[in-house]
Amino acid sequence: MLVLAVLALVVALLALLLAVVGLRRQGAARRRPGAESLPEDVPGLRQEVAALRREARDALRHLAVVRYDAFGDMGGHLSWSLALLDDAGNGVVLTSISGRSEARTYAKSVAGWTSEQQLSPEESEAIAAARP
Repeated sequence: MLVLAVLALVVALLALLLAVVGLRRQGAARRRPGAESLPEDVPGLRQEVAALRREARDALRHLAVVRYDAFGDMGGHLSWSLALLDDAGNGVVLTSISGRSEARTYAKSVAGWTSEQQLSPEESEAIAAARP
């Protein structure tokens, strides 16, 4: 039952992330001319590629999950830390610590691949694994 709750939380967070990214793309699509008005020359295409790269920098593209046993009497690697970061290392690390009777979830902000809050070894490992 606990595994299903954790899985539902992860799926909900990913759905929220995809919705935010989709809204950003829809907003950008409304501001840009259609594909039929793309420049046919190489310099114009280079400018378009550069603009797309600038937009992609803010996307949460660097993801990593570390699963582990938070307590010695528990097995199955039910606890996890998930890093969701952009190209500059800004984002969030989510952690769920599963016990026998409860699970606790934490979110810590990350800026420049580090956090002002103290990170657990597993959270640091998730951030390191997400770094390109």
